[in-house]
Amino acid sequence: MKKYLLLSFLVLFLVLFIYPLLAQSIITDRPDQTESAIAVEKGKLQLEAGLGFNYTLKNQVTERQILSPTSLFRYGIVKGLELRLVNQLETITINNRTVQGISDLEIGAKVELLADSEQNTEIAFMSHFILPTGSSNLTSEKFGVINKLALAHELSENIGIGYNLGYNYFGTGSGDLVYSFSLGISLNDKVAIYVEPYGDLVEFKTWEANFDSGFTYLVNDYFQLDWSFGTGINNVMNYIAIGFSWKTK
Repeated sequence: MKKYLLLSFLVLFLVLFIYPLLAQSIITDRPDQTESAIAVEKGKLQLEAGLGFNYTLKNQVTERQILSPTSLFRYGIVKGLELRLVNQLETITINNRTVQGISDLEIGAKVELLADSEQNTEIAFMSHFILPTGSSNLTSEKFGVINKLALAHELSENIGIGYNLGYNYFGTGSGDLVYSFSLGISLNDKVAIYVEPYGDLVEFKTWEANFDSGFTYLVNDYFQLDWSFGTGINNVMNYIAIGFSWKTK
């Protein structure tokens, strides 16, 4: 994984010095962990999908996860409100035992609470219900919920920040407090990069702090490619992902 991290920083370094600063137009919820504070426009369908490769080590247990693919469907119902659906095909190997199947379905919505152009501030709330519909070897067999408050500020024509604070409950225990903070920079009308610390207060007891980074490439106003990587700060975790986002015209 170290070679992937070195390659990531090399790519970001080259991109910073090759491209002049301009603005980028598309708004998506991938590849970073921070949800945007903007809903998809009324009548538009947006698909955000990708492949992910994750590795964790906790309590002497190794877990390797392949998401192939992970898919988020977003549809604008009315101005400022979108419906959301998440599902993915997973292959998980835990200490040399491998299982494969469909994950539990997530269905939810995002609603814009504030869009203040004068203050360069957007606020939205997102909530997903987790339904135990997955394959028998992957489902949690419990209902759950994912909630996030998303805020964003445009600092300049080319630089913006977004941050989330949320609470996830997966059917047992006390649930987790989650946070993320993303700094995004548009390098031209095609390329943007981001850096992001994020993490969880697991069961309101243990902090797990992480960091990720990546870039996006805008093919056109309706199609975007992305690449990202992440690593644990106080825990053993690494991931790398590639993907795309597509919106109907």
